[in-house]
Amino acid sequence: MLARRYFAGAVALMTMGLLAAGAAAQDASKWPDRPVRIIVNFAPGGSTDNAIRPFADRLSRNLGEQFVIENKGGASGALGLEAAVRSAADGYTFVATPALTVTILPNMRKLPFDVFKDLVPVSQFADGTLLVALHPSIPANSIPELVDYAKKNPGKLSWGTAGFGSQGHMIVEAFKLAAGLDILHVPYRGGGESLADFLAGTVQLHADPNTLPHISTGKGKLLAVLDRQRHPDYPNVPLLKEFYPEIDFYGWFGLYAPAGTPDPIIQKMAAAMNKIALEPDLVAQFRKIALRPNPSTPAGLAAAMKQDYDLYGKQVRALNLRME
Repeated sequence: MLARRYFAGAVALMTMGLLAAGAAAQDASKWPDRPVRIIVNFAPGGSTDNAIRPFADRLSRNLGEQFVIENKGGASGALGLEAAVRSAADGYTFVATPALTVTILPNMRKLPFDVFKDLVPVSQFADGTLLVALHPSIPANSIPELVDYAKKNPGKLSWGTAGFGSQGHMIVEAFKLAAGLDILHVPYRGGGESLADFLAGTVQLHADPNTLPHISTGKGKLLAVLDRQRHPDYPNVPLLKEFYPEIDFYGWFGLYAPAGTPDPIIQKMAAAMNKIALEPDLVAQFRKIALRPNPSTPAGLAAAMKQDYDLYGKQVRALNLRME
């Protein structure tokens, strides 16, 4: 009798699982049937905003519903992620974030959510070239000249970043340590705000990809880049790791959904993002702003996230950048 009841219960659970899977697949076939929100966890004008907006425009055209950007910056991107985590897991909320908020920040302080448990990876949709850009008012035209100037003028230079715990912040601290420099780190609420002050000369150094369009106009001097390889438009500009091999970072941007979002919707969204990432006009558009569209998979994003979480964790501990 007990065996029969156990068997009947197992069959019931299996049937419920199959029904749930069927319902999710059916939902995915109809998805989206109303506007979809993409939270950007930094203010407008930063590289995350620049990276996701062209995707959102094309998603709206390709999938027949509006994909609406909602900027929700603050706390180095943590506020935007928390808003996503607390949203319904129904496929109508996603969050676009730079790597820093899911790989650096969790190593620096305790967050009110777990980036590995409360978010579902969708797509590592873009890579970004980080920079060492110098304001034209400073008489240095190379990394060695910058180091020489900074040593002769301790405390005079300031470096604006998208916030405490950003990749720009990591570069500042790693560069200061490697070269033995006294440079002031100035954290902003996002890369758009720090860029504005860099262009005005309020801060003299900047690392965000959104700086690149201003190099050709003479509003900044490009001394080095941080990426897998030199930038094709600036082949004579060295990688920073050519001077300091330990400073080997590059930026990427990931799209996530709240945990519990049906997997068929995740897969459909990832496929739509990948199709857009291959469009030649998007590749050309991104190249001008130091970005590259990147076709990827949810599993690929999960692997990149774990790898960089471990990498930056070591850097955070080495640089003693813990926050309370």
